[in-house]
Amino acid sequence: MKMDDLYREALRVLDIESSWIGETGRLAESTFTAAVSLLSKTRGKIVICGMGKSGHVARKIAATMTSTGSPAYFLHPAEGVHGDLGLLQRSDTALVLSKSGETDEIAMLLPCFERLSIPLVAITGSGDSLLARAADVVLPLPERKEACPHDLAPTASTTAMMALGDALAIALLRLRDFSPEDFAQFHPGGSLGRRLLLRVSDLMEGGPMPGMEESAPLSEAIAMMTSHRGVCFSTDANGSLSGIFVYGDLGRLMKNRENVLDLVLGDVLIRDPVTCLPDELASVAAARMEERGITSLVVTDDEKVPVGILYLHDCLRSGVK
Repeated sequence: MKMDDLYREALRVLDIESSWIGETGRLAESTFTAAVSLLSKTRGKIVICGMGKSGHVARKIAATMTSTGSPAYFLHPAEGVHGDLGLLQRSDTALVLSKSGETDEIAMLLPCFERLSIPLVAITGSGDSLLARAADVVLPLPERKEACPHDLAPTASTTAMMALGDALAIALLRLRDFSPEDFAQFHPGGSLGRRLLLRVSDLMEGGPMPGMEESAPLSEAIAMMTSHRGVCFSTDANGSLSGIFVYGDLGRLMKNRENVLDLVLGDVLIRDPVTCLPDELASVAAARMEERGITSLVVTDDEKVPVGILYLHDCLRSGVK
């Protein structure tokens, strides 16, 4: 093949694989709901099996299901019949992938599933195969040629299996009302985990607070801001937040007034400022700061008593966006 023909070959492969996925969806209409229903009733784990390229797909499906609230693991068929069948429990459900449905290693597993009364969902391209006959529910693959020009290497068939596995995982996710917060519990190290798990209380600065009396000279308030990253505030007789003053306010004040040092803090306070609560998501508080064009928030309790300061820079540095 000439170099100029390579892109056309790529389009041919992509067209074949997309048509496989489309037909797989149509074929699944009659049995997909039954397959999801069976898998959703699993009290143990979903055991996913496949040999060769189907095995690689099975590993990915197991990982996707586990991370979306459907505990699953990959069982290598060859290793299974050499001891790993000890992993199986009667409360499990099996999901087995095989284009032919006649793979020897898969065939040896089937009596084990039957002996333990483990329900079986099959993804196969042969409706009268050994695997299909043993299955409780069959998700059929199209009877089409592979994208491989010799119709030998598993290509389009494994793409269809992968897509069908994703469809099963997401359908189970929907059925279980698996939320982004639930997802984050399984991904605490990722950006989503940080965004959905970190609370304001995790990132705020507590300790000595930059609080002052409203009667304090503005010069003292400026000194307080300098030592507390550009923010100071005041409270009323009950200890509740009564106002805030930040560097940005000082800049605007100096632009419009020649002498500011004859003022007291109470003269320049921003009343009813934007605040946040300790148990709020840090990502929500950070978005509030970005929306308002500010870089810090006073953290208050339910009685509006200051308990800390949250800085936008700390949120961004922690990966909260």
